[in-house]
Amino acid sequence: MSGAGLRRLTESGVSLWLDDISRSRITGGGLAELVRTRRITGVTSNPAIFAQALAAGSDYAEQLRALASRGAAAEEAVWELMTQDIRGACDVLLPVHERTRGADGLVSIEVDPRLADDSAATVAQARELVRAIGRPNVLVKIPATDAGLAAVADCLAEGIGVNATLIFSAERARLAAEAHIGGLARAAAAGRSLAGAESVASFFVSRIDTAVDALLDRDGSAEAKALRGTVALAAARLAHEQHTRAYDDPRWPALERAGARRQRLLWASTAVKNPAYGDTRYTDGLIVRNTVNTMPETTLHAVADHGLTRGPGWDERTYAHARHVFECMSWFNISLRDIALHLEERGLKQFTASWHRLLDTVAPTLDGAPR
Repeated sequence: MSGAGLRRLTESGVSLWLDDISRSRITGGGLAELVRTRRITGVTSNPAIFAQALAAGSDYAEQLRALASRGAAAEEAVWELMTQDIRGACDVLLPVHERTRGADGLVSIEVDPRLADDSAATVAQARELVRAIGRPNVLVKIPATDAGLAAVADCLAEGIGVNATLIFSAERARLAAEAHIGGLARAAAAGRSLAGAESVASFFVSRIDTAVDALLDRDGSAEAKALRGTVALAAARLAHEQHTRAYDDPRWPALERAGARRQRLLWASTAVKNPAYGDTRYTDGLIVRNTVNTMPETTLHAVADHGLTRGPGWDERTYAHARHVFECMSWFNISLRDIALHLEERGLKQFTASWHRLLDTVAPTLDGAPR
């Protein structure tokens, strides 16, 4: 698919974001090139991505030496490294942010995943990140746990843009929308402008198929095999249904008149993990207006080469088919609610492990430098 094909995809209402960040990509012009040639309009990041970037390149050596010379601890150093990268990405995407009047050109940075069950500490760190980065197009990523959703609402009430992340179920997607509406309602009641408090809700797609397919494979029947690879897209579509219906809230029309924009669903974890599936499966199946699809560069180029450019449109039949897929899971005693909770817990553990890898990567450099 050519650049024109990607243009047609974005004209279908899908914003394309890059699920990757590194200093070499920012300073070397790679991100700007993707904005120019691949219609990238945003960036997502997480502790695992930063850990990979830090381990892979020497772009951080000079800053690490400066941090070591002043006696910075590992955690302080990690935050400074990450916020500098986010600030640089925000600068690259600022023209997109201005052109879209704040709807796109956004860059996400995640709070410490160890704070997932502490809403007050999460909000405090969100404030500090926004202050440290000092750019209007930053989004703070907050896991959509129970405590995290309270923090999402609190941040939006203060005018802080939020990416509610690690969502694996329609229920969580609806709760993320409700947190968005509630936070903006509080902001409006306090007389705060609603412009700039952008929000997305990140629904993780491929991990659902990985978990469910393993259970279907264990069953081994022909019926189970026929359902492999169907649940993630069905779950995403039901999340879209519930998320959209949340905006029937009677408070929303007044908020919209005051300048609020709907929180968008962001399709995350879109790299295909099963080589038996097409490499554009989680983009082709999720073309729906007013959503975001964030993907690593390999997936982006696959979509550019041979992905679909238009979806068939979603209606009640789309949601009814998704519900049928979910009903079929009962034949195999598969609880999709339990799987969603397991994936949320596992995602937090993985991000926490990546955070510790960051600290472990940085600490020896700091300790070994002359003071």
